[in-house]
Amino acid sequence: AQAGGPPGHYSSAPPPFLERPFPVVRLRGLPYDATENDVAAFFSGLDVVDVVMLWRGQRPTGEAFVLLPNAVQAEFALQRSRQNMGRRYIEVFASKKSDYYSAAATALSMSGGGFDGHALGEHSHAHAGPRAGAGRGGGMVGQGRPEAEHTGVIKMRGLPFSTTKQEILQFFGEFAGPLTEDSVFIRVQQDGRATGEAFVEFPGPEQSQVAMACNRKDLSSGGNTRYVELFVSSKDEQGRYGMRRPNAPGMAMPPGATPAAPVGQA
Repeated sequence: AQAGGPPGHYSSAPPPFLERPFPVVRLRGLPYDATENDVAAFFSGLDVVDVVMLWRGQRPTGEAFVLLPNAVQAEFALQRSRQNMGRRYIEVFASKKSDYYSAAATALSMSGGGFDGHALGEHSHAHAGPRAGAGRGGGMVGQGRPEAEHTGVIKMRGLPFSTTKQEILQFFGEFAGPLTEDSVFIRVQQDGRATGEAFVEFPGPEQSQVAMACNRKDLSSGGNTRYVELFVSSKDEQGRYGMRRPNAPGMAMPPGATPAAPVGQA
């Protein structure tokens, strides 16, 4: 069952870009005591990005969404269908981005911004939060922020120094959705040299959350290729570097802050 629409000002109908092919699968037949970690273990060897468990009232439904980093891994995930978890065989089938998006948004809105894994209400969901790829290590939580406390802002680290805003948009690919170059803030030092860091403002926490699937993905610029780490950030952290939209309320450049690079500047 599809959960309700995203919270706040988002429409219950997902944007058109959410209907394109997306690396998410849906599971059916889970043991009722299965946890998000059990689901991730079921896909051992794959880089599970996120798990959303479905609930009905106080009871789990035995269903879940699992987000993978790319279509190839989603195809491998489908091959796990009818394998056993404990004494139960699990069905795995393709799903849609809009269904996953709706489930994650409902979990976010009904849990007050944190995914604590308890029952959330009729046809609602418990959420595992984003996960680092198996065997890849961390890098998904920055500045000590709780893993699931998404705000819509992602911090990037490890960028080639020649990286442009357009290259960052290309890095996020289909996850970029409606982003423009005005959503990207490349951090530079006072002498104009790039620091290898940037902030990206997504329309909301649901979009930034699924974009974390790009964590540790390679980005190429100027003949250099590096893997880029993504961190959950906030507009407060972004603002401390003076890297907010110029028309944002109360945005004065803090003393000593480093400005964002112009479009196309490293």
